[in-house]
Amino acid sequence: MTAAAALAALSMLASAANASAAPPDPAPGGPQRPYEPDVEGTRNIDALSVTATRGAGRSVTLAFDRRSRAETGQVPAGARRFVFLFDRSVSFNPGAFPTCARAVIEKQGARACPAGARIGGGLGESADGQSQEVLAFNTRIGRLPGVLVVLPASGVILEQTLERVADPYRKDYRWALDEILPPTSVPPQDRPGTTRFQLSFGATRQHQGRTVGFAETSAKPGDVLDFGLWSEFVTGQVVLPTVRTALLAGQEDGR
Repeated sequence: MTAAAALAALSMLASAANASAAPPDPAPGGPQRPYEPDVEGTRNIDALSVTATRGAGRSVTLAFDRRSRAETGQVPAGARRFVFLFDRSVSFNPGAFPTCARAVIEKQGARACPAGARIGGGLGESADGQSQEVLAFNTRIGRLPGVLVVLPASGVILEQTLERVADPYRKDYRWALDEILPPTSVPPQDRPGTTRFQLSFGATRQHQGRTVGFAETSAKPGDVLDFGLWSEFVTGQVVLPTVRTALLAGQEDGR
């Protein structure tokens, strides 16, 4: 083999390796998930859609809709983490909303949370066709602002921390909500993944004389916004479906 051919072969191998490399962690500085070795399992194929609707003031309702299926047609592999990525025009106002502590929900249920602490919700669906209501509450997780994702029917409470994204994501995004699914007594290979998960953030309230949103945007209706959902599964697979969507004008948008 000539030197030129060898160099070309090496370049092709490097390109293939780069193409197959997993997307890097968008929020490496937050809470860390306990180590758990990868397990054998199906590869997941994920798709994402997001609707962004402008509301009163600068508020915006952001509705994430994730669909997941197994490459082999089996139940999707269980997840370790989800990191929701938000367009650079999006900001958050957790300080303008009451918070609900995890301990309150664990002891008294979600209905015991202060009025105004609920900032969103959605629906989770499993491969057997069962669905569960999802509630989202403003909270504090250590020193960080965050969101509690609660599935009342199963008693599951998941924590999301609000963090700045790391490079190379800063070109398209500014904030991330980092959700860790902690290890359980169920072996990783036996943890089923959800086939669809819908979660929206869109609460508003009066604060210091004006209407504020938990999520707000500086974009105008018609502007195109970028979103993503970095996901890691128990198999070690990492996927990052992304979507670009035009900002819609809602009924309460005064523009």
